[in-house]
Amino acid sequence: MALSSPEQIAASQKSSLDVFFGLTGKVFEGVEKLVALNLQVVKSTLAESQENLTKAPGISDPQQWFTLQAGFTAPFAEKSLSYGRQLFEIASTTQAEVAQLAQTQYERYNARVQVFIEEAAKSAPAGSEAAIAAWKPAISATTTLCESLQKTGQQAAEMAGTNLEAVTASASKPAKRSAESASVAVSAKH
Repeated sequence: MALSSPEQIAASQKSSLDVFFGLTGKVFEGVEKLVALNLQVVKSTLAESQENLTKAPGISDPQQWFTLQAGFTAPFAEKSLSYGRQLFEIASTTQAEVAQLAQTQYERYNARVQVFIEEAAKSAPAGSEAAIAAWKPAISATTTLCESLQKTGQQAAEMAGTNLEAVTASASKPAKRSAESASVAVSAKH
């Protein structure tokens, strides 16, 4: 008895192509979001630079100049933190979607391997029961290892997200205070 029929091979190839294009689609979605984020940052930076540069020629007092500069740079820290959060969100979302596709593919592959071993056991010659029996714990151990690695990766991604949130929260407080101080100083001079 043949272990793989032409229909099974065709179905396996179609499934592999579907996974490939699904994975490629998720990666391109992530790249698309990243490009959109970067375009947004460049547009807003150019607009702010233009606005700030038009204010500079009218300043004659050095103190006003330094106050104006502080007003330009203070929001930069907050915007950098925001960019970092958005970048991390895009990366973690894309990673989660790719991991989910990989997990689904792994489960399908594992099921096919189980069927293959069952089919091989049915058509195996007498005396090969020990060899077939040895395959089952090896596959079970591999499955357990893959699940453990996936959980570890998920925990690492969650920890990175938690750490980013903590760093962002602690870094944004001084940035906000600096921006508020600069804004008050600029308002007081005008």
